[in-house]
Amino acid sequence: MLVSAAVCPCPPLLVPEVAAGAAPEMDAARAACSDALGVLAAARPDLLVVVGPAEQSGRGSFPQGTRGSFRGFGVDLDVRLGPATDNSGERELPPSLAVGAWLLERTGWADAPIEGLGIGEALAPERCNDVGREIGARAGRVALLVMGDASACRTVKAPGYLDERAAPFDAEVARALGATDLPAIRALDPGLAHELKASGRAPWQVLAGAAENTALSGSLLYEAAPYGVGYVVAAWS
Repeated sequence: MLVSAAVCPCPPLLVPEVAAGAAPEMDAARAACSDALGVLAAARPDLLVVVGPAEQSGRGSFPQGTRGSFRGFGVDLDVRLGPATDNSGERELPPSLAVGAWLLERTGWADAPIEGLGIGEALAPERCNDVGREIGARAGRVALLVMGDASACRTVKAPGYLDERAAPFDAEVARALGATDLPAIRALDPGLAHELKASGRAPWQVLAGAAENTALSGSLLYEAAPYGVGYVVAAWS
Protein backbone atom coordinates (compact mmCIF):
# COMPACT_ATOMS: atom_id res chain seq x y z
CA MET A 1 0.00 0.00 0.00
CA LEU A 2 1.13 3.54 -0.73
CA VAL A 3 2.03 5.24 2.55
CA SER A 4 3.81 8.37 1.33
CA ALA A 5 4.63 10.31 -1.82
CA ALA A 6 6.75 13.26 -2.85
CA VAL A 7 6.06 15.19 -6.04
CA CYS A 8 9.05 17.08 -7.44
CA PRO A 9 9.91 18.83 -10.71
CA CYS A 10 12.56 17.26 -12.90
CA PRO A 11 14.51 20.01 -14.71
CA PRO A 12 18.26 19.35 -14.79
CA LEU A 13 18.52 22.97 -13.60
CA LEU A 14 17.74 21.63 -10.12
CA VAL A 15 21.33 20.36 -10.13
CA PRO A 16 23.56 23.36 -9.27
CA GLU A 17 26.40 22.17 -11.50
CA VAL A 18 24.00 22.21 -14.46
CA ALA A 19 22.40 25.53 -13.53
CA ALA A 20 25.83 27.14 -12.99
CA GLY A 21 25.36 30.90 -12.48
CA ALA A 22 21.58 30.54 -12.32
CA ALA A 23 21.74 28.01 -9.47
CA PRO A 24 20.49 30.38 -6.70
CA GLU A 25 17.23 30.89 -8.60
CA MET A 26 16.31 27.27 -7.87
CA ASP A 27 17.28 27.28 -4.17
CA ALA A 28 13.67 27.46 -2.95
CA ALA A 29 12.67 24.54 -5.18
CA ARG A 30 15.61 22.45 -3.95
CA ALA A 31 14.72 23.17 -0.33
CA ALA A 32 11.10 22.17 -0.93
CA CYS A 33 12.23 18.92 -2.60
CA SER A 34 14.40 18.13 0.43
CA ASP A 35 11.42 18.70 2.72
CA ALA A 36 9.25 16.42 0.57
CA LEU A 37 11.87 13.65 0.67
CA GLY A 38 11.96 14.02 4.44
CA VAL A 39 8.27 13.12 4.49
CA LEU A 40 9.06 9.97 2.50
CA ALA A 41 11.76 8.93 4.96
CA ALA A 42 9.49 9.56 7.95
CA ALA A 43 6.96 7.09 6.54
CA ARG A 44 9.51 4.25 6.92
CA PRO A 45 8.65 2.56 3.60
CA ASP A 46 9.66 -0.95 2.58
CA LEU A 47 10.19 0.19 -1.02
CA LEU A 48 10.71 3.52 -2.79
CA VAL A 49 9.75 3.77 -6.47
CA VAL A 50 10.93 6.80 -8.45
CA VAL A 51 8.61 7.54 -11.37
CA GLY A 52 9.33 10.06 -14.11
CA PRO A 53 8.62 10.91 -17.75
CA ALA A 54 10.89 9.33 -20.33
CA GLU A 55 11.48 9.05 -24.04
CA GLN A 56 11.14 5.63 -25.66
CA SER A 57 14.68 4.50 -24.78
CA GLY A 58 14.21 5.42 -21.11
CA ARG A 59 10.90 3.74 -20.44
CA GLY A 60 10.38 0.75 -18.19
CA SER A 61 11.97 -0.43 -14.97
CA PHE A 62 15.40 0.50 -13.62
CA PRO A 63 16.88 -1.54 -10.74
CA GLN A 64 18.61 -0.06 -7.73
CA GLY A 65 22.12 1.07 -8.53
CA THR A 66 21.40 2.12 -12.11
CA ARG A 67 23.67 4.93 -13.21
CA GLY A 68 22.63 8.29 -14.58
CA SER A 69 24.62 11.18 -15.99
CA PHE A 70 24.33 14.89 -16.71
CA ARG A 71 27.00 14.85 -19.41
CA GLY A 72 24.30 15.49 -21.99
CA PHE A 73 23.83 18.87 -20.30
CA GLY A 74 27.51 19.73 -20.43
CA VAL A 75 28.39 18.64 -16.89
CA ASP A 76 30.73 15.80 -15.92
CA LEU A 77 28.49 14.51 -13.13
CA ASP A 78 27.26 10.96 -12.53
CA VAL A 79 24.59 9.69 -10.14
CA ARG A 80 23.25 6.33 -9.04
CA LEU A 81 19.73 5.29 -8.13
CA GLY A 82 20.73 4.14 -4.68
CA PRO A 83 23.65 1.86 -3.80
CA ALA A 84 25.05 -0.44 -6.47
CA THR A 85 23.85 -4.04 -6.50
CA ASP A 86 24.69 -7.16 -8.48
CA ASN A 87 21.60 -6.47 -10.58
CA SER A 88 22.36 -2.84 -11.45
CA GLY A 89 21.19 -2.38 -15.02
CA GLU A 90 23.13 -1.60 -18.18
CA ARG A 91 20.77 1.15 -19.35
CA GLU A 92 21.35 4.71 -18.19
CA LEU A 93 18.64 6.53 -16.28
CA PRO A 94 16.50 8.96 -18.30
CA PRO A 95 16.99 12.61 -17.28
CA SER A 96 13.93 12.77 -15.00
CA LEU A 97 15.09 9.76 -12.98
CA ALA A 98 18.66 11.07 -12.93
CA VAL A 99 17.36 14.24 -11.27
CA GLY A 100 15.44 12.03 -8.81
CA ALA A 101 18.61 10.06 -8.10
CA TRP A 102 20.49 13.31 -7.52
CA LEU A 103 17.85 14.48 -5.04
CA LEU A 104 18.07 11.17 -3.16
CA GLU A 105 21.89 11.32 -3.05
CA ARG A 106 21.72 14.94 -1.87
CA THR A 107 19.45 14.03 1.03
CA GLY A 108 21.39 10.87 1.88
CA TRP A 109 18.52 8.43 1.26
CA ALA A 110 19.19 5.12 3.01
CA ASP A 111 15.70 4.31 4.23
CA ALA A 112 14.49 1.62 1.80
CA PRO A 113 15.40 -0.16 -1.43
CA ILE A 114 14.86 1.92 -4.57
CA GLU A 115 13.53 1.19 -8.04
CA GLY A 116 12.98 3.49 -11.01
CA LEU A 117 10.23 3.57 -13.62
CA GLY A 118 10.29 5.63 -16.80
CA ILE A 119 6.81 6.49 -18.09
CA GLY A 120 5.88 7.58 -21.60
CA GLU A 121 4.38 11.06 -21.55
CA ALA A 122 1.54 9.89 -23.82
CA LEU A 123 0.48 6.98 -21.60
CA ALA A 124 -3.32 6.94 -21.36
CA PRO A 125 -4.85 7.92 -18.01
CA GLU A 126 -6.47 4.50 -17.60
CA ARG A 127 -3.12 2.77 -18.08
CA CYS A 128 -1.44 5.24 -15.68
CA ASN A 129 -4.04 4.29 -13.11
CA ASP A 130 -3.32 0.58 -13.63
CA VAL A 131 0.44 1.12 -13.31
CA GLY A 132 -0.12 3.03 -10.08
CA ARG A 133 -2.25 0.26 -8.63
CA GLU A 134 0.47 -2.27 -9.50
CA ILE A 135 3.11 -0.15 -7.75
CA GLY A 136 0.95 0.25 -4.66
CA ALA A 137 0.67 -3.52 -4.37
CA ARG A 138 4.43 -4.10 -4.56
CA ALA A 139 5.07 -4.03 -0.81
CA GLY A 140 3.38 -3.51 2.51
CA ARG A 141 4.62 0.07 2.73
CA VAL A 142 5.38 1.76 -0.60
CA ALA A 143 6.66 5.31 -1.11
CA LEU A 144 6.68 7.16 -4.43
CA LEU A 145 8.99 9.91 -5.63
CA VAL A 146 7.08 11.37 -8.59
CA MET A 147 9.12 13.50 -10.98
CA GLY A 148 7.53 15.79 -13.56
CA ASP A 149 7.06 19.39 -14.63
CA ALA A 150 3.90 21.38 -15.21
CA SER A 151 3.45 23.52 -18.33
CA ALA A 152 6.37 24.99 -20.26
CA CYS A 153 4.29 27.83 -21.71
CA ARG A 154 3.98 30.42 -18.97
CA THR A 155 5.87 33.29 -20.65
CA VAL A 156 6.99 34.36 -24.12
CA LYS A 157 10.51 33.20 -23.23
CA ALA A 158 9.35 29.77 -22.05
CA PRO A 159 10.36 26.69 -24.06
CA GLY A 160 6.81 26.46 -25.46
CA TYR A 161 6.22 30.23 -25.75
CA LEU A 162 3.23 31.84 -24.01
CA ASP A 163 -0.06 29.95 -23.92
CA GLU A 164 -2.89 31.57 -21.98
CA ARG A 165 -4.12 28.12 -20.92
CA ALA A 166 -0.89 27.34 -19.08
CA ALA A 167 -1.40 29.34 -15.87
CA PRO A 168 -4.90 27.94 -15.18
CA PHE A 169 -3.67 24.42 -15.95
CA ASP A 170 -0.74 24.78 -13.56
CA ALA A 171 -2.94 26.30 -10.85
CA GLU A 172 -5.29 23.31 -11.00
CA VAL A 173 -2.33 20.89 -10.94
CA ALA A 174 -0.89 22.60 -7.86
CA ARG A 175 -4.27 22.64 -6.13
CA ALA A 176 -5.00 18.99 -6.90
CA LEU A 177 -1.56 17.76 -5.86
CA GLY A 178 -1.63 19.81 -2.67
CA ALA A 179 -5.10 18.54 -1.77
CA THR A 180 -4.63 14.87 -2.86
CA ASP A 181 -7.63 15.39 -5.12
CA LEU A 182 -7.46 12.07 -6.96
CA PRO A 183 -10.46 12.65 -9.26
CA ALA A 184 -9.00 15.99 -10.39
CA ILE A 185 -5.59 14.42 -11.06
CA ARG A 186 -7.20 11.61 -13.05
CA ALA A 187 -9.18 14.21 -15.02
CA LEU A 188 -6.09 16.01 -16.36
CA ASP A 189 -6.43 16.05 -20.15
CA PRO A 190 -3.53 14.27 -21.91
CA GLY A 191 -4.03 16.32 -25.07
CA LEU A 192 -3.92 19.65 -23.26
CA ALA A 193 -0.94 18.52 -21.18
CA HIS A 194 0.90 17.60 -24.38
CA GLU A 195 0.13 20.94 -25.99
CA LEU A 196 1.37 22.75 -22.88
CA LYS A 197 4.47 20.52 -22.68
CA ALA A 198 3.56 19.38 -19.16
CA SER A 199 5.76 16.31 -18.70
CA GLY A 200 4.32 15.43 -15.29
CA ARG A 201 0.78 14.51 -16.36
CA ALA A 202 1.35 10.75 -16.72
CA PRO A 203 3.50 10.36 -13.56
CA TRP A 204 0.92 12.32 -11.54
CA GLN A 205 -1.82 10.03 -12.80
CA VAL A 206 0.30 7.00 -11.85
CA LEU A 207 0.43 8.50 -8.36
CA ALA A 208 -3.36 8.86 -8.33
CA GLY A 209 -3.70 5.18 -9.18
CA ALA A 210 -1.29 4.16 -6.43
CA ALA A 211 -3.18 6.28 -3.90
CA GLU A 212 -6.55 4.59 -4.47
CA ASN A 213 -8.11 3.29 -1.28
CA THR A 214 -5.64 5.14 0.91
CA ALA A 215 -6.31 8.03 3.27
CA LEU A 216 -3.29 10.17 2.45
CA SER A 217 -3.38 13.91 2.96
CA GLY A 218 -1.27 16.38 1.03
CA SER A 219 0.65 19.59 1.41
CA LEU A 220 1.74 21.96 -1.36
CA LEU A 221 5.33 22.97 -0.57
CA TYR A 222 6.27 24.99 -3.65
CA GLU A 223 4.69 26.35 -6.82
CA ALA A 224 6.41 28.77 -9.18
CA ALA A 225 7.33 29.22 -12.83
CA PRO A 226 10.96 30.29 -13.18
CA TYR A 227 12.01 30.40 -16.82
CA GLY A 228 8.34 30.14 -17.77
CA VAL A 229 8.04 26.48 -16.70
CA GLY A 230 5.67 25.42 -13.92
CA TYR A 231 7.34 23.58 -11.04
CA VAL A 232 5.32 22.01 -8.23
CA VAL A 233 6.50 20.29 -5.05
CA ALA A 234 4.03 18.44 -2.84
CA ALA A 235 4.18 15.83 -0.09
CA TRP A 236 1.58 13.19 0.72
CA SER A 237 1.50 11.18 3.92
